[in-house]
Amino acid sequence: MLERSLVLPHRIIQLAEERGDTQAIVDVTGPSLTWAELRDQFQLWAGALRAQHVQPGESVVTMLPNSFEAYLAWLGAAWIGALEVPANNMYRGETLRYLVANSEARVLVIAERFVGRLQLVADSLDRLEVVIVPDASGDLPDLPFKVVRGDEFLSAPPATDVPGPDYYDVAAMIYTSGTTGPSKGVLVPWGELHQSPAMLPPELIGPGTPYYAIYPAFHLSGKIALYNAAIAGAYMLVREAFSVTEFWNDIRTFNVTGAGVVGPMAAILMAMPPQPDDADNPLERVMMGPIIADIEAFKTRFGVKHVCTGFGMTEIGFPLFSGWDPPNPRTCGRRRPGPPHYEVRVVDEHDEDVPTGTIGELVVRARDPWVMNAGYWRLPEQTATSWRNGWFHTGDLFTEDADGWFYFVDRKKDALRRRGENISSFEVEAGITAHADVVECAVLGVPSNLGEDDVLAVVVRAPESTLTEQALLEWLVPRMPRFMLPRYIQFMPALPKTDGTFRVQKFRLREDGVTGETWDREAAGFVVPRD
Repeated sequence: MLERSLVLPHRIIQLAEERGDTQAIVDVTGPSLTWAELRDQFQLWAGALRAQHVQPGESVVTMLPNSFEAYLAWLGAAWIGALEVPANNMYRGETLRYLVANSEARVLVIAERFVGRLQLVADSLDRLEVVIVPDASGDLPDLPFKVVRGDEFLSAPPATDVPGPDYYDVAAMIYTSGTTGPSKGVLVPWGELHQSPAMLPPELIGPGTPYYAIYPAFHLSGKIALYNAAIAGAYMLVREAFSVTEFWNDIRTFNVTGAGVVGPMAAILMAMPPQPDDADNPLERVMMGPIIADIEAFKTRFGVKHVCTGFGMTEIGFPLFSGWDPPNPRTCGRRRPGPPHYEVRVVDEHDEDVPTGTIGELVVRARDPWVMNAGYWRLPEQTATSWRNGWFHTGDLFTEDADGWFYFVDRKKDALRRRGENISSFEVEAGITAHADVVECAVLGVPSNLGEDDVLAVVVRAPESTLTEQALLEWLVPRMPRFMLPRYIQFMPALPKTDGTFRVQKFRLREDGVTGETWDREAAGFVVPRD
């Protein structure tokens, strides 16, 4: 059983009492919070949300850049028992509308820079009543909701009179990519979040040292970053977004010896022109998922001594871990020993174990309670399907070798992952088919030279349509999150389908992949504008 004192909000209070004047979160641009300030601020946010009549178990959507406020909103909601529902900062249009509506949120906390997106979908959000804009500095668009600015919002007394959460309570509801339908809200208990710092190698970070993990707070990995720092007594170093030009400056300025990066970040760093001082930095140890193929060249070029990896999902935590410097960079690790006592298998379509070296689906369960998801929000049938036979089905295809090392093969489901962002092919397809000239489309992932996937959209146009690939992409830009936009577009007269059920045969499209007739926005010089 997880000790209550190790649940993150209680751990922060403990650190505030023991070392209150030491740093807890530091923004690379200068601002910082001590552990005592972090405690006081999240309890102030908790009181402010309570003043807006937020109740235990109620959903509160947040759409905030990677910042102190993103963590304060999360911790404040959790402190009074509410469910924070973080929205990806790139959400817009139907993607944003769906998350707010599906989560049944009455209250939304949103940064001023994103309010214009909310205005475009406001009329279809019947349950939303209160919009809190903590950084509002000027005039805001007209909205059919009660709008609360930061000063007014934070004028309520702090919530110091509540017991706070326990390990079996839900820490957040995080929407993850849908496979055969829209994204699903995953109920993530505090016990699941804690299993990550329980895995953390003690050599990665220590008391008073910075943990540089450029993961957004709307992802599980961003929330875990703060938890990792709190358990180690370190501090979290925050940058709003990964910057290839500033990464090594941050490492040197803050004397970072341990960091967490996703594989595509490492690939981008390797793609930069070599510099004579590349290895002149303090970074020694890196958690990287997945490990890039040329990891030895990465270590040599940048003077990194050790790298480790693992495999995890929003639904399951991290049941696989490699330890430092696994023998094969393709591996996702082995079964974690000890608490929380994960069990991991590779099975066939009937949930029977497959022979060593044979491809099958990865399924997971744990002996300790509350270290995996507590189900999908308002989706009992999908929860039961994912948990059939008492094992959580990841939808990912793996092999296991004779020495117990696991290797990711492919996604059984039609979800993609691009530069650390999970993408639902269903949602991208829905966005594209909303165009009047599109009859239907199929979206799939194709290998990216930076690792993970690039998005390929195979599109069937309406008869006599003159729609071009660039015109379609230009139409999508204001209607779809930037990371979901297809890099490749292929027009076809029809999609290959099965005879009986008329389902799209995506395996045939994957066999063709990118062809000489496929339009490539990068080769065409199309630049996606940033917000």
